[in-house]
Amino acid sequence: SKMTVKAVKMPCTSANVYTKVPDGGWGWTVAFAFFVVEALTYGIIKSFGVFFNDLMESFDETNSRISWIISICVFVQTFTAPLSTVLSNRFGHRLVVMAGGLLVSAGMVIASFARSVVHMYVTIGIVSGLGYCLSFLPTVTILSQYFDKRRSLVTAVASTGECFAVFSFAPAITALKEQIGWRYSMLSVGVLQLGITACGSLLRPIVIREQEEVKAQPPEECTETKYMLENEQTCASIESIDSGVDITTSPSNVPGKTKAEPKSEEPKQHGQNPVDNNSTPPEPKTKLLDFSVMRDYSFICYAFFGLFATLGFFAPSLYIIPLSRSLGIGKDHSAYILSAMAIAEVFGRIFAGWLLNKKPIRKIYIELICVILLSVALVAFPFASGFWGLMICSVYFGFMLGTVAGTHIPLLAEDDVVGIERMSSAAGVYVFIQSLAGLAGPPLAGVLVDTTKNYSSAFYSCAAGMVLGAVFLALVRPCKTGLCHHHQQQQQQQQQVEESTAGPPPELPDDFIDMDIGKAENSGKGSDSV
Repeated sequence: SKMTVKAVKMPCTSANVYTKVPDGGWGWTVAFAFFVVEALTYGIIKSFGVFFNDLMESFDETNSRISWIISICVFVQTFTAPLSTVLSNRFGHRLVVMAGGLLVSAGMVIASFARSVVHMYVTIGIVSGLGYCLSFLPTVTILSQYFDKRRSLVTAVASTGECFAVFSFAPAITALKEQIGWRYSMLSVGVLQLGITACGSLLRPIVIREQEEVKAQPPEECTETKYMLENEQTCASIESIDSGVDITTSPSNVPGKTKAEPKSEEPKQHGQNPVDNNSTPPEPKTKLLDFSVMRDYSFICYAFFGLFATLGFFAPSLYIIPLSRSLGIGKDHSAYILSAMAIAEVFGRIFAGWLLNKKPIRKIYIELICVILLSVALVAFPFASGFWGLMICSVYFGFMLGTVAGTHIPLLAEDDVVGIERMSSAAGVYVFIQSLAGLAGPPLAGVLVDTTKNYSSAFYSCAAGMVLGAVFLALVRPCKTGLCHHHQQQQQQQQQVEESTAGPPPELPDDFIDMDIGKAENSGKGSDSV
């Protein structure tokens, strides 16, 4: 069957209407846009560390106060996720992402002229942080709508943009600083981030509507059906001849010389307005933020999984170099360990997308296995000794981190969680809940390190959070199936109660049809005689 496409007008822009998910087509352009957006958002955030020493020297601030720039930025990015969902449902993904690109660029450009770290908190932390939220979340949401069978693979591959950005941006910015200084380098990065606006213009809206097949019935069959429906209406007032309802019967059921006549299409003269059966009911209004996901126990469990698992995402990238230095490993070799982790993450994302694209497979269980293996990697770090021990743990952790980080948001579109229809609202709430762990996680690990004077405690705390996340992830599927069965049982019980209270249908007399038709004939003769 061919897939039909037609353009319709939406509130702010035009959208393409498909009879089924295209699983390609313009979706490949959206995937490329998501790759670039990922590079210009998370890629820049992860590469921002190249400015740390310059900012500490220029503003005469400590490393802790400078690190709050990115902490505020990430918190604002995740905390305002519901706002991104509301704006996307109201104005469309395209305009929201374009506006987010302008905010990201404006915040970075203005920050290049900052005279204190507080100015950085406002420009990069709040302005760019809000822009990152408006850019990233709508892009990944609309990409999931363009793909069905290939959704996991395409999303995982496109999400590698941030990994490639870390490879390219960090050395490029470092080389640029030596030529023009950190301020003009930051200004150049802000101008480069205008590319998010260009990518937002490529996010063409999509609407999926199933094509209705109309089967023509034989004339006699249609007439008989029409008679039965109208005859039920005449049951209410059998004695009334002037009921406003024409009697139409099939030829096989007409007794005597009565002829079956087609129903007139003209309006009735007894005050009855014609009903247009071909008119389509108005479409329901799209909710700006569907809070019904909060009543779904499977989503609640998945949200708690994201809350605790986020605790385990940041520890190795923040503490792997201090841990390696405490073990006597040089600065250059420590950087190699971090680079190997990023390379392994790319392969992990691609592998997870390829694996989840296989049919048939229960994706939520594959995600659970990956989370458990990621917990093992976090526990293994404190037991590593020497350069190669940390290198093996870092590669293993990077690979498993890629399998989870590239798939945990797209999995919201699966029926085991909330489904593609409610993914937009669910993603906003999900990322909002993650922001709590993102804000509290680094300070919590820092307190443990300061208290124990050992970097291993940070990895243990993150492993504990990942294990709790695995427990809640394991409850997602049972909650979904259990609630569905319970809901079906309630519906069956309610239907049985209604049938028992309604009682059997009233029996009609055998001569009901003859009585009705005979009265109609007598009425016609009386009017002719008059």
